[in-house]
Amino acid sequence: MRVFNCSHCGHLVFFDSVQCLHCHSTLAFDPHTLSMRALEPAGSESAAGVLRARGAASAHAPPATPGPVRYYRLCRNHTLYQACNFAVDADDSNPWCASCRQTRTLPNLADPAHLRRWRKIEAAKRHLFYTLARLGLEHPDAARRPRFEFLADQPGKPAVLTGHLNGMITLNVAEADDDERARRRVAMGEPYRTLIGHLRHESGHFFWDSLVRDGGPLDAFRQLFGDERADYAAALRAHYARGGPPAGWEAQHVSAYATAHPWEDWAETWAHYLHLIDLLETAASYSAGFAVPDPQSPQRFHVHDPFAAPERPFDAMVREWVPLTLMLNSLNRSLGQDDAYPFALSAGAMHKLQFVHDLVRSQRTTASSLSA
Repeated sequence: MRVFNCSHCGHLVFFDSVQCLHCHSTLAFDPHTLSMRALEPAGSESAAGVLRARGAASAHAPPATPGPVRYYRLCRNHTLYQACNFAVDADDSNPWCASCRQTRTLPNLADPAHLRRWRKIEAAKRHLFYTLARLGLEHPDAARRPRFEFLADQPGKPAVLTGHLNGMITLNVAEADDDERARRRVAMGEPYRTLIGHLRHESGHFFWDSLVRDGGPLDAFRQLFGDERADYAAALRAHYARGGPPAGWEAQHVSAYATAHPWEDWAETWAHYLHLIDLLETAASYSAGFAVPDPQSPQRFHVHDPFAAPERPFDAMVREWVPLTLMLNSLNRSLGQDDAYPFALSAGAMHKLQFVHDLVRSQRTTASSLSA
């Protein structure tokens, strides 16, 4: 996730920040302008929780010439639980921010363990919201956005399964516990399992419906990923019964689980594309540049913001992505940690990633032409 500048003093702040450590302004992220705002009490209205912006809105640069003053409230989940740093327009009748209002069902937050888990999950969901918004995929119609329910296992009832159905993304809150998530990762033979990874994967199922199934390039999808009309439940049973992926799966898939069914191949590829986009943007926000050692001629790279230049060829993004993941893994190893990105993608997997890239780019182009 990129870094930002405080709109009041210009100093470095982060996507999850709630206060600028330099000027001590209250900070909140404006999900409509995708900017981090410094806020202060709005005079007589402050008793009602209304705050006004300090400085100019700027998502991607230091403060500029101030514009019209905007007024905000903090999301109710911040007020009640210190669980959100998104802002709400002061005249919005909905007390929850654009991200939190997508959550429809919660575990019992009177349980401190559930409250702690839910805070972590909402933080991951805000990261997903930001990436989708930058890609132009946060539809203004709430009915066309994903909905979320975060549930806890209950004694005597079936275990809660993470998944997607008819626009609803379900996540078992136990996934927020590092030890439980690691146990499941090992038990299922997965090299990577994170909260943001879950949400990105499940959002892939949601967007398959809207971008592929409903008037999208379905024939092209089937040629590349396979025929999704194959029995899904039977495919998953067969996948787990095998005890592992088929030999040579790496040649065409981003992960072993992607071999289970074309829907899972798509969702895993979609999640990887969001990994790629977010990592490149984060590195670019630090103006990252680096060289890959080579005895003949070191290869030098400057990372470009994929959102600032959406017309850049996918191959150009990959040329930055691959060495960036190598450096990321090397940095992790230097601290005694496992690889942050434990994957080596084949040409076949890259072809599928480009399919996702081209589809998202065409969606952005269509949305821009409709709003012009």
